[in-house]
Amino acid sequence: MKQIMMVGAGSVGGYFGVQLAKANPDVSFLLRPRTLAAVKQHGLTVRSAGGTVTVRPAAASDPRDLPKPDLVILGVKAYDLDEVMDQIEPVIDDRTVLLTLQNGIDTEDRIHARLKRDCVVGGVAFIYSKIAEPGVIDHYKKGAIAIGELMGHESERLLQIRDLFAAAGVPCQLSKDIRRSKWEKMCWNCVFNPITVLIDDKVAQALDHPEMTGVIRQIVGEVAAVSAALKVPLPPDMADRVVKWTQEIRDIHTSMYDDWKAGRRTEIRNLNGYIVDQGRMLGIPTPVNEALTAMIKTVTEKARNGPEIIRIDGAVVQAVSLERSALRQLPTEHQVEDVGAVMPGMRGRAIRVNGLLELPALSLDADHVTFHAFDGKYAATLTLPQAREHGLVLYELDGEPIPESKGGPFRLVTPGLGDLCANVKGLGRIEVRAGKGRDTRPSERPPQCAPPC
Repeated sequence: MKQIMMVGAGSVGGYFGVQLAKANPDVSFLLRPRTLAAVKQHGLTVRSAGGTVTVRPAAASDPRDLPKPDLVILGVKAYDLDEVMDQIEPVIDDRTVLLTLQNGIDTEDRIHARLKRDCVVGGVAFIYSKIAEPGVIDHYKKGAIAIGELMGHESERLLQIRDLFAAAGVPCQLSKDIRRSKWEKMCWNCVFNPITVLIDDKVAQALDHPEMTGVIRQIVGEVAAVSAALKVPLPPDMADRVVKWTQEIRDIHTSMYDDWKAGRRTEIRNLNGYIVDQGRMLGIPTPVNEALTAMIKTVTEKARNGPEIIRIDGAVVQAVSLERSALRQLPTEHQVEDVGAVMPGMRGRAIRVNGLLELPALSLDADHVTFHAFDGKYAATLTLPQAREHGLVLYELDGEPIPESKGGPFRLVTPGLGDLCANVKGLGRIEVRAGKGRDTRPSERPPQCAPPC
């Protein structure tokens, strides 16, 4: 194995890639454009307590611009696997070996299913590091890997990979049961990754509260039940082992915590979410992992945005986003089943703006409301009393979303104020304001629509 392609230079790929590259000129990196620009300019750096190492390897965003690899080391997040495989598939052949260093369980099987050949060596990384900035990795603790053939045998390619890491000074253990090794780490990941996010603290905070002991046992118990059903039995004291392993790294945050704080996507779907999905297929209850998955998604995923979402923000304590199904579930007194009854010539189901404005807590000085089209082209501003009394948001026609051709998916109308006063098609945002806001309506309006409308 001469040519090595490291895919990714994040907290895992960056660290191990630098260790390999510092003494091996045949290590190249496949990087995202932002990281590539930083590495081209400043090199790829790992900062550790023992010193700082910077390498300047061959790097590109297109694998065809790099030497054809004999070994591809996947150091990217589990959720990026399909995108990465699309990239590298044109440059790999029947002799190329792929080493996986992802969290989660199913990476190797997904690659096998895609490439239809025995090309994967499983890996587990044991490291605490984080991305300081593109091209710079701060390394704090550990820095070892375990690798193994999925069938458990000791192959020539396995020994070659071990020797590559050994030559770079990276501890590399051969595992005779790499699937079990991955499931054991899965137990740890499913416990401490989500918990550190929910408590917004280091793993020690969870370890030091006796009440968490039972929760940890339940999480691990569910993971172990799924693992056993998939023919990878774990020891009965697995929860105790997870806690014991954590004592020496009790001062760390987890990768999920770091991703959350940096505004990056988390791996919750590949960790606890995977356990939930497998549990459902196998008929195994996983209520704690299901709760963790739901809570992490709620905490970490940014508010949805798009033409099928209405956002209420501005002079409010907390912004609110709603889709059509949420509008339908609002109280009956705010619903208008047939808008034609109050606005002849129009059809559809609507929700009163007054009901929408009851959802967020409005600032005490709020006195106007601006209704913005999703594309940003049009807007209309009403006083708060006008919006409450006259505003309707159409959201459904014959039980279906309103098409764009009819001003949907959401459309503001104001029966009683006249069509010119406020008719915003493609409504996407309701901005509560203290003072007047943007208004693109014609200057000549019906008398009932005169300023300060």
